[in-house]
Amino acid sequence: MIFNIDATDGPARACTLKTAHSTIKTPVFMPVGTSATVKALDTTDLTEHLKTEIILANTYHLYLKPGDTTVAAMGKLHGFTGYDRSFLTDSGGFQAFSLSETSMADDNGILFRSHIDGSKHYFTPSKVLDIQYNLGSDIMMILDDLVALPATKERLALSVDRTTRWAEESITYHRFKQELGVGTEQNIFAIIQGGTDREFRRISAEALCEMDFDGFAIGGLSVGEENSLMYDTVEFTTPFMPHERPRYLMGVGTPEDLVENIQRGVDMFDCVMPTRNARNGTLFTSFGKVNIKSARYKRDDNPIDPECDCYTCRRYTRAYLCHLYRAKELTYFRLASIHNLHYYLTLVKKAREAIVDGRFAEFKREFYLKRS
Repeated sequence: MIFNIDATDGPARACTLKTAHSTIKTPVFMPVGTSATVKALDTTDLTEHLKTEIILANTYHLYLKPGDTTVAAMGKLHGFTGYDRSFLTDSGGFQAFSLSETSMADDNGILFRSHIDGSKHYFTPSKVLDIQYNLGSDIMMILDDLVALPATKERLALSVDRTTRWAEESITYHRFKQELGVGTEQNIFAIIQGGTDREFRRISAEALCEMDFDGFAIGGLSVGEENSLMYDTVEFTTPFMPHERPRYLMGVGTPEDLVENIQRGVDMFDCVMPTRNARNGTLFTSFGKVNIKSARYKRDDNPIDPECDCYTCRRYTRAYLCHLYRAKELTYFRLASIHNLHYYLTLVKKAREAIVDGRFAEFKREFYLKRS
């Protein structure tokens, strides 16, 4: 990985991250392709209509179905999907934690039952890396001990301790495998934990950032806490993160979350919100949200957002999107998802331009004024 800082405007950063498969300009939003596909879209949509350079795939889901060995046999993620740009894969720990009521973490890993057939599986730091070697992702996330909030200080302390020990095991294992010729073009990111407790965030960040990781993520936020508390935690944590490495805020979030956390020094984001909300009839625009299922749009011949030049807005009206949604036509999911992702990708692109031009504060003011 090659990582360069191109410009700063206060804590906000415009960077370039180069992997074996693509060059990524940050701030960047990564569409979520849970099962090696962004729901309702194909590779042409991603590369030509949206011009994405990186998407996220899910280790847990691909391990269970079709199986990471199947993906490996079919040319790993890039060959299997035909998407020739970068993939980031998460560790699967969040899904093992959130999708199964019977999951249980111990000092060595996470035991969970498959949400598909109830079979038992055990994720360890080395096992999740072995899965990701099979997947062939450009950026691999290590196993961390995720904590539901609110949490006791005892549970947060245990989470930070486990996450640190698993990180040590992960980086040692990864460098050993690279010496054997495995994962030589794959990068590895650690995940800072600690809930919204500043002391635990500091302890976690300082311990992890001493290790030889290619990048660092802030995990365990956007899990029900107030937005202001999330923003404060990010603002407190980023100064502990290496200036010369990528910073990734996991699972965040709304357009407002992106703008606020770019201002606080975050480079990378992912979230299911743009595609999930699209499927449920909520479309993002420069002036706020549009509930396209509303009868008010049945004869509206405007595009979703007059300021948007996405594939959908250039060709179709609100009336047509309203009709497709109400008629339960599958075409709706594609057109709405293209629009919402285009909005997110354009938002971070404009944020980057503002950082480079030294006018991020002005960009942020204009963003909120349009939505007021």
